Amino acid sequence: MSQTIGGGAKKVLYTLQTAARIGLLDATKALAAKNACKACGLGMGGQKGGMTNEMGEFPSVCNKSLQAQSTDIQPPIPVEIFQHPISELKDLSAHQLEHLGRLGQPIYKAADSNYFKTVDWDWAITHAADKLAAIEPDQSFFYSSGRSSNEAGFLLQLVARLYGTNNISNCSFYCHQATGEGLKNTIGTGTSTVKLEDIDQADLFFLIGANPASNHPRLMHKLIQLKRRGGKVIVINPMREAGLLRFAAPKMMTSMLKGGDDIADIYLQPKIGEDIALFQAIAKGLLESGSWNTNYLQQHCEGAGDLEDQIGTLNWDDLTRACQVPLAEISAATKTYAQAKNVIFAWGMGMTHHQHGVGNIEWISNLALIRGMIGKPGAGLLPLRGHSNVQGIGTIGVKPVLAKDVLASIEAEFGIDLPTKPGLHTLASLEAAHAGNMKCAVLMGGNLLAATPDTKWAIDAFDRIDFKLALTTTLNRGHVMGTDNSESLILPVCARDEEPEPTTQESMFNFVRLSDGGIERIATVRSEVAILSDLATVLLDSAPIDFQAFKSHRNIRSAISRTIPGMASIKALDESGAEFHIEGRIKHSPTFNTPAGKAKLVTTPSTSNKGLKSDRFTLMTIRSEGQFNSIIYEMADTYRDVQHRWILHMNQQDALELGVNGGDLVTVTSSAGTMEKLEVNISPLPRHCVAAYYPEANILTTRLSDPRSHTPAFKSVAVTIERSQSYSEQS
Repeated sequence: MSQTIGGGAKKVLYTLQTAARIGLLDATKALAAKNACKACGLGMGGQKGGMTNEMGEFPSVCNKSLQAQSTDIQPPIPVEIFQHPISELKDLSAHQLEHLGRLGQPIYKAADSNYFKTVDWDWAITHAADKLAAIEPDQSFFYSSGRSSNEAGFLLQLVARLYGTNNISNCSFYCHQATGEGLKNTIGTGTSTVKLEDIDQADLFFLIGANPASNHPRLMHKLIQLKRRGGKVIVINPMREAGLLRFAAPKMMTSMLKGGDDIADIYLQPKIGEDIALFQAIAKGLLESGSWNTNYLQQHCEGAGDLEDQIGTLNWDDLTRACQVPLAEISAATKTYAQAKNVIFAWGMGMTHHQHGVGNIEWISNLALIRGMIGKPGAGLLPLRGHSNVQGIGTIGVKPVLAKDVLASIEAEFGIDLPTKPGLHTLASLEAAHAGNMKCAVLMGGNLLAATPDTKWAIDAFDRIDFKLALTTTLNRGHVMGTDNSESLILPVCARDEEPEPTTQESMFNFVRLSDGGIERIATVRSEVAILSDLATVLLDSAPIDFQAFKSHRNIRSAISRTIPGMASIKALDESGAEFHIEGRIKHSPTFNTPAGKAKLVTTPSTSNKGLKSDRFTLMTIRSEGQFNSIIYEMADTYRDVQHRWILHMNQQDALELGVNGGDLVTVTSSAGTMEKLEVNISPLPRHCVAAYYPEANILTTRLSDPRSHTPAFKSVAVTIERSQSYSEQS
């Protein structure tokens, strides 16, 4: 592992190969156009230029950007594909389905059919409206991924609520919902408190439960810059990741020439699910060394006394035993933090995918607050969002409960009354479906089936939804699985850079970009906004809203500016093109959106897995270098030196005790299901911790979730492991 680095020449070559495969001219046109990147929430593109971030840095591009474009720049799926039964399409892998081509025309599957057939747009819109009109609204749910625009998301939730249901959710309930809940509890806002520019002023960066070398590559050059000016990086991650040890940033020639830059100064590997014990240990070390910022706590925080009392009762042996991090390493991290002046805490789904995900976030906030690291430039909190507009989709209301002031603003804006009954979140909607209480689902983008835990159960839940309406660019397994006894209508939509009118997206830094769209690749696809407008025109013909007027995206932006807090500037984008940070979120002064105007420290207890049976391991699901969310672009995971995805990463001592070696095959079982013949890969993980790839390993993940955020525990699954075949027996 020590010889493997992140980035470097292999990623440059991969980028060139991908560009050559889709056509250098098309690739250049897509990347250079003034559209926000489709990949991670770090954000680039927009009105400053397609390969430029909000700081004006060029070229701000990575292989994820090109991967995301590669499936858009495909010809339509050949019509001959739909002459094959769906039972045969099920045999295709996720990668194969994605690369069949773009969906070029509406396709329909009747409940009693095993085939898709092409249908025309007028029939499709009318049929979807008839299906929704025939049921009670609360027998439906509406879902959006983070790929969609703010305009489409706002219209989706408005249509759903006017239709009569608040069963409206988005993909954040499977990723960062715990972040939103935890931060609202502590600082009163659920998003990043820093701008991209703040990283340039930080002298310490905590990177917790995330692997940006694979998932947010453009962050790595910012960390290299931080290191070169004398700053430090502390990584907290159960798995020792090559790209977080050393990374060669392709945009930095000096980094490439010297074979990469060291990233982690300190690398802490807690046992999976025991992060709170580690955070408590750091807080205890800071307290005992007199490093709490008492003036800041007295002026700007509540609950410091209670937190200090709790920390005082904790025992060092108990904390180190729980997190399995040596005291010397904890002390080194604590000392480094105590000496730093400007500190940013960043984290990913390694923190949120637990039954105590909200607690994890509250403790990260605690660590920042006790040293006064929220409320000044160069310091604060940074959740690393996955999809490019997942934060924006939440901002503009694609969620089951709207704030009272937002609900009132929307009602006043349109002269309407909206339902007030709390809606169902993502997993609850599927639980209702499994119970037979969901007749229709409207799915705008994403791959909800693949993203859902307990795969066997999820397929059954999908098939119990009588009618599914999907808006998508390409086919995925969620379109062919869970369809045996139900009806599906799948509508082809424009990719972001194909939109006929400009759209907006929001980055993880609360920065709203304007994407021009305007590239035409397939004439028969339609924008999500146009589809929703036409559907609402038929379905809600008596509503006091001219939905056809919303086909002009600027009319939706105007409505957003008057109804969504902090978004007043979105209306002016059409004239000025002046992209902006959402008001009230960036914390460069210690003012907090709480009733008392102060931040709140919490005393969430630790959550030890010490009750785990002796024959059990804790499994976390992980992404590979060759994927983005549930989309698989390449089967190999180059940073972890494996060539396929049917892999179990395992601690060497654990493997020896089980009598297996690297390359041997094992069977992994949880209460949800079994994965057979997984190949063991010896990896730097703590004892009794293992990792397997998402979404394949969702066969094993259960529906246990955080009671506060309702986020499933994808990274804390109890499993047993049995040897099934040795490497020599295979040959």
